[in-house]
Amino acid sequence: MEFFEKRGHKIVSSSSLLPKDDPSVLLTTAGMQQFKPYYTGEKDPIKDFGSRRAASIQKSFRTSDIDNVGDESHLTFFEMLGNFSFGDYFKEDAIKWAWKFITEEMAVSPEHCYVSVFNGDNEVPEDEESIKIWKSLDLPDNKIKKCGRKDNFWGPTGDEGPCGPTSEIYIDGIEVWNLVFNQYYQHPDKSLTSLKQNGVDTGMGLERLAMVVQNKKTVFETDLFEFMMREFPDKLLFQTKRIIADHIRGVAFLISDGLRPSNKEAGYVLRRLMRRIIAFTYEENVGSPPQHLLKLVVDAYKIFPDYQNLDFTVIEGVFNDEYGKFIKTLKKGRKEFEKEANKIKTEKEHLLPRAFVFNLYQSAGITIDVLDDFAKKEGVEIDKRTFADDLERHKEISRAGAEKKFGGHGITENKKSNIKNQNLGDINKIMRLHTATHLLHQALHDVLGGEAEIKQMGSDITAERIRFDFSFTRKLTPEETKKIEDIVNEKIKMDLPVFSRKMFKEDSLRLGARAFFKNKYSDEVNVYSIGDPDPSKAYSKELCAGPHVKHTDEIGKFKIIKEESSGAGIRRIRAIVE
Repeated sequence: MEFFEKRGHKIVSSSSLLPKDDPSVLLTTAGMQQFKPYYTGEKDPIKDFGSRRAASIQKSFRTSDIDNVGDESHLTFFEMLGNFSFGDYFKEDAIKWAWKFITEEMAVSPEHCYVSVFNGDNEVPEDEESIKIWKSLDLPDNKIKKCGRKDNFWGPTGDEGPCGPTSEIYIDGIEVWNLVFNQYYQHPDKSLTSLKQNGVDTGMGLERLAMVVQNKKTVFETDLFEFMMREFPDKLLFQTKRIIADHIRGVAFLISDGLRPSNKEAGYVLRRLMRRIIAFTYEENVGSPPQHLLKLVVDAYKIFPDYQNLDFTVIEGVFNDEYGKFIKTLKKGRKEFEKEANKIKTEKEHLLPRAFVFNLYQSAGITIDVLDDFAKKEGVEIDKRTFADDLERHKEISRAGAEKKFGGHGITENKKSNIKNQNLGDINKIMRLHTATHLLHQALHDVLGGEAEIKQMGSDITAERIRFDFSFTRKLTPEETKKIEDIVNEKIKMDLPVFSRKMFKEDSLRLGARAFFKNKYSDEVNVYSIGDPDPSKAYSKELCAGPHVKHTDEIGKFKIIKEESSGAGIRRIRAIVE
């Protein structure tokens, strides 16, 4: 802060981890978040803090690398050192000051450093200006690496906002400082337009800087963590110690900024951290919940101006409440997990059944991080990808259940139980049957459409069967019923992809999408297309709120068990999947 204050920067306090004016993100992930309006010209930095240059130490939280926490340098909570320019200096000063700070103020030898720059693509040209500046600082070509958009184009935070090419400084192979040159504004559709004024946004992790300056091998060996690490029993694995230490810091700062554990959005992030801490301390028989570690974090940070809101009494109370809610189901769930793991190992299997994993998550509240930790300890595996799919499907069904039916199909809840509380097996069965209904609807048109106009008159799906009503004046022949069944099974075997697309209702109907017109639709609708993302080219296309399988092969074998009358001019098909 002193370095940049001497160079005309106004020192600005850290904003909260809970962004108040940026609904596009759950948590504050970067130092520039509170400054976004100054890059776009919506706010005037001269009026608000008297300078077009600012510097801050921003408390930040990211979950994108949460699976990497426990290695040498990845964290959830961290402090981001940053200097910012709003239409003032640009690449030359930003690069030269950064290099001066690293090599002179921090006394890091240039021999330990290299830099990266953006190599350009079909939208944004190569950053030749940065390359020239780095060469003027005597960096040879082999110390200047050119990288693509994934590595050297940053932003925006959230769905839209300022962004631009970056130049990064690496010390001993560790990325320490990211210099972002905001030249563009990314819109929600991912298109870029030039900003009216160029800006500089830099971010350097304090923990990583401490690691390289203190000549440590990991961030957890620095004095930012050492006061916690020495409290752990020697028997704990290094990775376990690191994860607990990281999560303890995150919990303390999230709670102090007003967040509380829940099953939604940012609150679920906090719950994941807390429950993993609880599970580790229980699993490793560390003893009581580690409140003393939370107290150490509060005592270490409360001396700084930006952390005066740290209140151990509040933090401890929230943690103890979550501990009480979780510990009983954790103990029971752990026994179930061990039993299932031993069972599959005797069968020479290593992958836990997806239904078992999801049901344990749902019934016991054991988060995927904790389940994965259990799996590693038992020598078995969890398919995280299928878990994520199952979780998303469950959310879709829960949302639909709250509305008492699924969109355009009138698929009602199972009358015996609220759909939100059904187990994963039932949920997956409903998904399969729901997509099969779309195929059945189109197959009816394929076989009977030449004789009469087929209209959907109603539909009801439970975890056991499909009941589908449609307009038709006579009984189907056995040959017609068999042909319809065969068409559906043919489409299932083709393993057609299932696509979802938001469209205006008029456009969807013009492209041939079918709709159950007893339902009321808004102007914007969701269209599910089977076989092609373009409804006009798809085999089946219907207005529907979902949910569906991703590919038709997931449905299984389709079987019509009965065709009967459901009223004057209305026929009913009952079907199952196996």
